Amino acid sequence: MSPFSLSQRTIAVIGAGSGIGEAVAVACAAQGARVACIDIKTDLASATAERLQKAEGEAAFIGCDITESGQVDAALAKARDWHGRLDGVVCTPGINVRKPITAYADDEFDRVIRVNMKGTFNVLRAAGRLLQVEKRGSIVLFSSIRSQVVEPGQSVYASTKAAIVQMARAGAAEFAPFGVRVNAVAPGVVETPLTAPIKSNATWYGAYADKNPLKRWASADEMAWPTVFLLSDAASYVTGSCLVVDGGWLAVDGRFDPPGMQG
Repeated sequence: MSPFSLSQRTIAVIGAGSGIGEAVAVACAAQGARVACIDIKTDLASATAERLQKAEGEAAFIGCDITESGQVDAALAKARDWHGRLDGVVCTPGINVRKPITAYADDEFDRVIRVNMKGTFNVLRAAGRLLQVEKRGSIVLFSSIRSQVVEPGQSVYASTKAAIVQMARAGAAEFAPFGVRVNAVAPGVVETPLTAPIKSNATWYGAYADKNPLKRWASADEMAWPTVFLLSDAASYVTGSCLVVDGGWLAVDGRFDPPGMQG
């Protein structure tokens, strides 16, 4: 069997209703996983599960607000009880309020922190409790290149994404004795509902495309397969890592090619 296979494994994908989460759910199913599609929007989670079922995959949907710890505990327990096992958990949800520090309102700060940090922590804690009992499994959290580099208007979002990297590292250290791995994925610019406002601005969209060596945005699918890798046995010795999937964004300093450097 391929080390990338997820056959007979139960994977809970939180945020499976759209964007990167949906793409991860589809990719996991393509590798043979039973996929529990979890989302606060149950209609979207149901639609993803139905899509996987039509492709002859095994899928179920579960509603969950990750900011409510009780709901997270219940959703992951339900995913485990579905087939009596839980092998992997992926947490993709995140929100952003783009504003200068001096313009940020208290409720905006609280909302971004609550979803991105508290929500992710709720998932990490609940998944850790369950997988420690299983004595196996992989947890994948979603960070961002903003965990390492920032721009105006990204203070709170970037802070939460840096925190998620540290959560993954702490989880890796604490859960390793139980055979449980924890890693983070740090996307670059990806076309998702979260980035739709940028795509609608041609200048902004183009500037981001030009920033990385590949000169384009990523699709959600291009975040899904690195996630499958981290869930699979192919990554059996990978834990506490942050896998950057950014088209080279962090590798390149600036957008100017010096004369004589075009080949």
